[in-house]
Amino acid sequence: MNAPSPTVAAFWEARRRDSPDLPETVPLAWAFGATPEHADALLDLVLAGVKDGTASSLWDYEATGEPLPEVGEYSIILDGTDEPRAVLVTTEVRIVPFIRVSAEHARAEGEGDRTLAYWRAAHERYWREHSESPRGWASDMPVVCERFRLLWPDHAEGPSSSVS
Repeated sequence: MNAPSPTVAAFWEARRRDSPDLPETVPLAWAFGATPEHADALLDLVLAGVKDGTASSLWDYEATGEPLPEVGEYSIILDGTDEPRAVLVTTEVRIVPFIRVSAEHARAEGEGDRTLAYWRAAHERYWREHSESPRGWASDMPVVCERFRLLWPDHAEGPSSSVS
């Protein structure tokens, strides 16, 4: 795993000053989606309190060698310009076949009209176009369904792009 960028490290130190109970180790920093525009749109849903779930292809984790998310794990969420904007904590991780992703999980992802039909169409398209695994998409592919809670910024503070 690569060392965090100076911007990410400074962001985490600022969050630790606000919440000293956060761990010293800087968590993984990542962005939603596959493009800067997608990263910003999905981050906006998180910051608005609409999105508290995400889904990933287990095949992509296997192809890249990245570790699976774990309950209790912190993440720094980046915007489309790779600036840290939010801190999440994972609250649930389940692996299910694509065709068995629930309507509740589709709603939690907050995208489109929040229906399962929209989720299936959007995610099939996403994995056909952006999968990091040569397997791409299949109706029985294993999907990592993750739920999370936004820790920073909290809704009382509102969205902020400041690192201090």
